[in-house]
Amino acid sequence: MSEADGGTRGFDPDVPSTARIYDYILGGKDNFAADRAAAENLMALQPSTRELAQANRRFLVRAVELLARSGIRQFVDVGAGIPTSPNVHEIVRRHQPDARVVYVDNDPVVLAHTRALRADVGVSAVDGDLRRPEQVLDDPELQKAVDFSEPVGLLLVSVLHFVRREEDPAALIRRYTQRLAPGSYLALSIASAGTLPPEEVAKAEAVYANASSPLTLHSPAAVAEWLAGYELLEPGLVPTVKWRADEPEPATLGSALAAVVRIP
Repeated sequence: MSEADGGTRGFDPDVPSTARIYDYILGGKDNFAADRAAAENLMALQPSTRELAQANRRFLVRAVELLARSGIRQFVDVGAGIPTSPNVHEIVRRHQPDARVVYVDNDPVVLAHTRALRADVGVSAVDGDLRRPEQVLDDPELQKAVDFSEPVGLLLVSVLHFVRREEDPAALIRRYTQRLAPGSYLALSIASAGTLPPEEVAKAEAVYANASSPLTLHSPAAVAEWLAGYELLEPGLVPTVKWRADEPEPATLGSALAAVVRIP
C-alpha cells in the first residue's frame, strides 16, 4: 500500500506496514511481528477480515479480466502491495499477451518484490505515493511504459481507505482520471464502515494508528458520492462479493465495496 509521507520511508520492521498486514491476512510470509500483531488485532475485532481480503483478490481478478477482454493493454496499479499470484500482469496476459503493467507503491518491501518482476518484459515498478497523483503519473519510468493517449486501466484496489476525509478522496480520484484517455477504466475497492457503530469503527481505525498509513472507514454513501459523474459498469457500487459474482456475504457489519467505471 502507499504510505502517508510521500517518499519511501526507511525500513523499520517495528512499524506495521499496511502492505505487510494485508500480506499476512492473505496468508503470505513477507511480514514481521509488528505486522502480524496488527493483523491479529484487526481480525479479533472483525473475524471476517481474512474472508473479505480474499474476496477482494477475487474482485481484482474479475475486474482486470473484464478490462483486458475489453481491449485494455496498459495498466497502472497504484498501491499494488506485495505480489500475490495471480498478480495483475499474469491476469492481463491471459487476454493481452503484450500488455504493459506498472506497479506503484512506496513500501520498501513491496518495491523489492515488484522490482524483481521487471525481468518480465512490459512490467515496471515505480516508487510513488497514492496521495500524489501528478508525481505518480509523471514518473519517468511510468511515462516510458504508458501511452496516455491510449486507454489505461487504473487500479485503486484496497487503498482508498488509507486516504483521510480531509485529503478529499473524490478530488484525488479526479486528479488521476483527468489524465486518462477516453475509454480508460478505473477499478476500485475499499473497506467501508458499512453499518458498524461508531465505537467499532474507532476500534478498527485504532489498529492502524501507528502503521505506515492510517485507516479511515468511509461510509458507503461517501464512496458513492466520489463516483458521481462517472459511467458505472453494472452492477454499480456493490459489496466485493457481489461485483459480477454471487458469493455469500461475510458475517460482519463492516463491508468492502467495489466498482468499475469507464472514463468518457
